[in-house]
Amino acid sequence: MQTHITTVTYQIHDLTDYINWIYFFHAWGFQPRFATIADIHGCDACRAGWLASFPTKDCGKAAEAMQLHKEAMRMLRNLDGKCQVYAVYRLMDANSEGDNLILDGTPFPLLRQQTRVHADDPCLCLSDFVRPASSGIRDTVGGFATTVDSGMEEACQHDDYKCLLVKTLEERLAEAAAEKLHETIRKEVWGYAKNERLTMKQLLNEEFQGIRPAVGYPSLPDLSVNFLLDELIDMKRIGIRLTENGMMRPHASVCGLMFAHPAARYFSVGKIDRHQLEDYAARRGMDVETMGKYLASNLQ
Repeated sequence: MQTHITTVTYQIHDLTDYINWIYFFHAWGFQPRFATIADIHGCDACRAGWLASFPTKDCGKAAEAMQLHKEAMRMLRNLDGKCQVYAVYRLMDANSEGDNLILDGTPFPLLRQQTRVHADDPCLCLSDFVRPASSGIRDTVGGFATTVDSGMEEACQHDDYKCLLVKTLEERLAEAAAEKLHETIRKEVWGYAKNERLTMKQLLNEEFQGIRPAVGYPSLPDLSVNFLLDELIDMKRIGIRLTENGMMRPHASVCGLMFAHPAARYFSVGKIDRHQLEDYAARRGMDVETMGKYLASNLQ
């Protein structure tokens, strides 16, 4: 299995089909139903039929969404060939030890969910989806990051509207690159889903085996683990720099882990108590006060 650090360069046209337009339109204040404009054929008849499917009171908003999508696609075409999107990944030998992952011998501490929706629900930790070290069997976990070309915004610095349009597209392109990268890894590099045959809608609905929790998201809320991940996959290779607080620059960047276990699913760590904060800080090798700043929104 491929275990070294690998970089990939995508052209924008490689990623257009992988864009989740729901989140793009959300950033512009549109409800998900207006994002369906991205699913229709671009001919006048199809666009007119889509517009006519809305109640009269919503036609104005639908027309705005249609125009926004048209301008977004035009911008993507203009950027294609001039700017790229980059990815880096590494598949690592992995095992779990309690709430820690051990990735190529490096401890990677995690947090365990402390609240249940239902009384019989388990309190999950991402380490639950990896074979324990006591099994004597090595498992695999992937680490990844994606980012956009830093020059994307240069062409529209003096046009506020176009600048905002590019910024929202940059975020979608970084996510699209993660989607396409994950598909390639599942089917070809890691190869645990060689026979996967999903439509783009199924793909964007995450109907594949495995998960890829991103740093900063509910199951991996501690931004400081960006420093650990950077040590493992060297995000500088694709131009990502970390601030002193662990934020990624460029802003339109995504990083996280990949798990293949068939039962792996997303969850929210939620609120943690003082005891868990102290335990986690000790495992991270940080003082409790500093760790508390990173996890402020998760503290009871």
